[in-house]
Amino acid sequence: MKNTLIAALVATTAASAAYAAPEKYTLDPSHSQIVFNYNHLGFSTTYGMYSGFEGEIMFDAEAPADSSVTVSFPTDTLITGWDERTQHFLTGDFFGAEESPEISFTSTGIEVTGEKTGEITGDLTINGVTKSIVLDAEMTQMGDHPMANKPWVGFNATTTVVRSEFDMGQFAPYVSDEVEVFISIEAMKAE
Repeated sequence: MKNTLIAALVATTAASAAYAAPEKYTLDPSHSQIVFNYNHLGFSTTYGMYSGFEGEIMFDAEAPADSSVTVSFPTDTLITGWDERTQHFLTGDFFGAEESPEISFTSTGIEVTGEKTGEITGDLTINGVTKSIVLDAEMTQMGDHPMANKPWVGFNATTTVVRSEFDMGQFAPYVSDEVEVFISIEAMKAE
């Protein structure tokens, strides 16, 4: 009898642990973007964007702090709205796309701060330099996608990056060294 109880407890615990494991979600590249802005000489706020990138979220809805995220994309997929600026940004003055063809982010920890909010700490690599940053994140929605008929999740996040820390400090402080970053992503449950 005692062995049966122990076996049942172990089986229940194992089933619960398997149920609570993070589930893999892949980013929807058509609805995921990173928009950044900076102050240009005090005259204007200028914007750039990355979109169409890939990544994955290992999402644990029961224990969000046990989740993780990894994203990477080609440096040269930058969009600024003006070709000459885009080409200059891709040079060694800024992103160094030729020597560092990829930008990546890998989470190292998540602190839950509210029912749908958290701080995601992770390693950001730009221009061949890796620094720890913190994303202030909010889950916008989780549920079945009405057109894809599968589980979907969305997040927004913000952070500020000091570009000179990534060897991208050209023209600072006249062009702001601090760059504000806004991220909005959708991700679908992997098959």
